[in-house]
Amino acid sequence: MEGNEKGRIEAILFVSGDAVEIRDLARALGEDEKKVRKTLNDLESEYDFNQRGFVIKRFGTKVQLATRPLYAEDVVRLLQPVQKQSLSQAAMETLAVVAYKQPVTRAEVEQIRGVKCDYSLQSLTLKGLIQEVGRKETIGRPVLFGTTDEFLSRFGIESLENLPPLPEPEAEESGEPHEELIP
Repeated sequence: MEGNEKGRIEAILFVSGDAVEIRDLARALGEDEKKVRKTLNDLESEYDFNQRGFVIKRFGTKVQLATRPLYAEDVVRLLQPVQKQSLSQAAMETLAVVAYKQPVTRAEVEQIRGVKCDYSLQSLTLKGLIQEVGRKETIGRPVLFGTTDEFLSRFGIESLENLPPLPEPEAEESGEPHEELIP
């Protein structure tokens, strides 16, 4: 790479603001992905060792510069940003079903939640947290939903494998009778 390879990567990530595919970063720099990955690893190590004001966040095959959480309060005090609108309980439940069961149809989400979820799915789609990922090969070919990179970014998750495990079902959910119901 001509010039400072770390500086070139930082410049692209800084200007982009959003997560960038590593392959696109390599193509823009005219380098192979392996070398770009090594340079990204070196940058991460330097940022962590020196407790720099930013970190490299990874979301699947994408990377992004982000504020180091340690310094977030300082940034908030300066900018006093408008708070992002939080998700409703219904939207959070719908998002959880999509995250853990994807790809999933609207009907499957509604069956799990036990209530209609058209509005929640629409809201989550507009917020960029879920997206259409295909069509189910069945009568009517319903839309299949899955999470997006924005979902990973917003919840600070590198990949879906990093989702916390689901809690074990309790006796009443597993079909075993309650003690007080046994004669």
